[in-house]
Amino acid sequence: MLFVTNRTPVGSARTRIGRTIRFEDGNNTTSNSAFYCERHADGSYTEIGSQQFMTRLRATPHRQILFYIHGFNYLPEKHIFPDAHDLQQLLDENELNMALVVPLIWPCDNDFGVVKDYWDDQKSADMSAYAFARVLEKFMAWRESPANEPETAPCTKRINVLAHSMGNRVLRETLRAWYRYDLMEGVPMLFRNIFMVAPDVVNETLEIGQHGELISHAARNVTVFYAADDLALRASKVSNLKNKIASRRLGHTGPEDMSKVRNNVYAIDCDNVNSAYDNPLGHCYYLHDEQGGPGKVLRQIATTLKHGRVFPLDPNQRTTIL
Repeated sequence: MLFVTNRTPVGSARTRIGRTIRFEDGNNTTSNSAFYCERHADGSYTEIGSQQFMTRLRATPHRQILFYIHGFNYLPEKHIFPDAHDLQQLLDENELNMALVVPLIWPCDNDFGVVKDYWDDQKSADMSAYAFARVLEKFMAWRESPANEPETAPCTKRINVLAHSMGNRVLRETLRAWYRYDLMEGVPMLFRNIFMVAPDVVNETLEIGQHGELISHAARNVTVFYAADDLALRASKVSNLKNKIASRRLGHTGPEDMSKVRNNVYAIDCDNVNSAYDNPLGHCYYLHDEQGGPGKVLRQIATTLKHGRVFPLDPNQRTTIL
C-alpha cells in the first residue's frame, strides 16, 4: 500500500530513495517534510520518493485515487492501515478497480487520556498543514508537466479525498496554508469529490468567509456525513469548551445553515446507521454494515465516485437521510 506521511522517521529526516524507513508510535513530532512510502507488511516500509510514488499512481489499474485522511488518536499499524485496507476491500467489492485508497498519515499522540490526546492532536493537525500543502503543490506541478515525458507525465485519474473526524481539520488547514503561501489566484478544483465523514470542525466552517470555505473551492462535490449521536465527538466538545470554543461540530449537525454554503456542498444525516455500524461510539461508520459488508455510507461514497454526482437521479437535491 502506498502512503504519504509527515511523521518524523527514526534516524535521518533526509529523503533517501529505497531506504527502509521506520516510525515510532510514541513520537508525534510533525515534520515539515512529507515522506512518500510503500508499506509491505506490518511495520515494514520503504521510502520511494515523490516521483516514483506518482508514477505508481498513474500506472495503477484503478480509475480514481482516494486519499484517506484519518482522525485523531489513530496510529498507523493499530488503526490507519487496517481501516485503509478495509476501505479498499469494500470499494473493490462494490466495483473492482474503482478507486485506489492512499492514506495521508499525520502524527497522532498515544498518551493516556482521550482529552489530552485530543488537544495534542489538534496542534499536530494544524502543524501538518505545511507539509501536506507541499504535497498538493507537487501534485499540481506533476499535473501540469509535459505529457511526452514518461517519467513525469501527468496523471489523468480523478483525485478524491475522504477525511474522517479531525482529518477534516488537517484538510482545512492544508488548503489554507497552500492558498496563503503558494497560490495567487485561489485554490484550484483539484479534487472531484471531498467526503467529510464525522468532521471534527465547527459547523459554520464551510460557510462563505469562514476558514473551511476553500474546501468547497477545491472540489466539484463536498459531501458532509453527520450523526447527532456520535459519542466520540463528545471529547471534542469537552476540549473545545475548555478552550472557549462553544460552536457545535459539523459531524454532529451538518452545516449550520445550508443557504450560507456554496451549492456544491451536500449534507447526509447518518443518525439511523452510525451506532449500528460502530457500536457504541457511532463515529467510524463509513466502512462496514452490521454483517461486515459495505454499509450505506460506503455505498453512497461509491455511487458518488462512480457518477461524479452526489445524487445522480436528482442533481438539485442537496440533503438526505440514510
